[in-house]
Amino acid sequence: MANGWETTDRAHIRISYASDVGEARRKARRLAGAVGFDEVVQGEIALVVSEMGTNLVEHAGGGTLTITPITAGDREGLQIESLDRGPGIEDVERAIGDGYSTTGSLGYGLGTINRLTDAFEITSRGSPDRGTHIVCLRWLHETPAPVTARCPLDFGAATRPHPAMRLNGDAFVIKRWDESVLVAVIDGLGHGQYAHRASRKAREYVERHVDQDLTRLFRGVGRACRATRGVVMAVARFDWVEKRLTFGMVGDVVSRVFESRAPIDFRIRRGVLGGQAPNPVVTHHAWDPSSVLVLHSDGLSSRWRWSDFPNLARASAAEAAGTLLRRLAKDDDDATVVVVKAADEQGST
Repeated sequence: MANGWETTDRAHIRISYASDVGEARRKARRLAGAVGFDEVVQGEIALVVSEMGTNLVEHAGGGTLTITPITAGDREGLQIESLDRGPGIEDVERAIGDGYSTTGSLGYGLGTINRLTDAFEITSRGSPDRGTHIVCLRWLHETPAPVTARCPLDFGAATRPHPAMRLNGDAFVIKRWDESVLVAVIDGLGHGQYAHRASRKAREYVERHVDQDLTRLFRGVGRACRATRGVVMAVARFDWVEKRLTFGMVGDVVSRVFESRAPIDFRIRRGVLGGQAPNPVVTHHAWDPSSVLVLHSDGLSSRWRWSDFPNLARASAAEAAGTLLRRLAKDDDDATVVVVKAADEQGST
């Protein structure tokens, strides 16, 4: 992991017994509080340290934990590092999936670390005495100042499960912070409870990590979905002050732009997050606020044009999403659509 930051005080703990894990957890809370994390995040950091320490005791015969406050520019955070010389992990990515275990435990440790940290790297030599090295980061996210500039965009979504199912295998995210908005459509493979579980895990990861770069975001979702059927996903991040759009997609989520003054080409990358999916092709585009972005799962027909629905030009994004869902949803699948279009004169600030 890149190391472009300064370090200050640190705690270095040798882990041999369960009691050592408790000491590490207490030191992690103390250092997290000193950095400025609130009590909720202090508890999450303590849980990460507990999982890493427990893994050292149960799987590696001991090792070391190093907890270091760090700064990078105007950002502050904690780096947590685990090092051992145990037998290593034969399949690192499989081990990150919740439910994987070699000792009969629940196997949630690495999946928890992936969800609760902003960056997570693991190197393991799956052979005796070569060991495992884990480095993860949690950054302090300051409460953003109130945004006074008017957002020129309106966001809406509509979704429903397979008509014969109670649980929805699709999910969506619309998350705003500072002067940015992230939208995503997530489609769990198949439908029913297992597709629902996969899309829920992906949605939870995205909502916790909206400000990550998109390549890292997709990688984290893939890890979060390792023990599920997997998902396909499209993500669009808008910087509405700079009028910029950043886009990434893995799988067959339909992504279309209408009313744009210049063509926008989204690069499709086939695969399933949670399986052996490649990284998305992340592209950057100028965004004209008068354009319309529509993302939808394959539970809607893709054979349509914006001009087929002339009333949508005057509709809100939520009304447009609802209309597209009602008119285009298939009878044999979950269906979800997200619409981004220009806000009317009463748009939010």
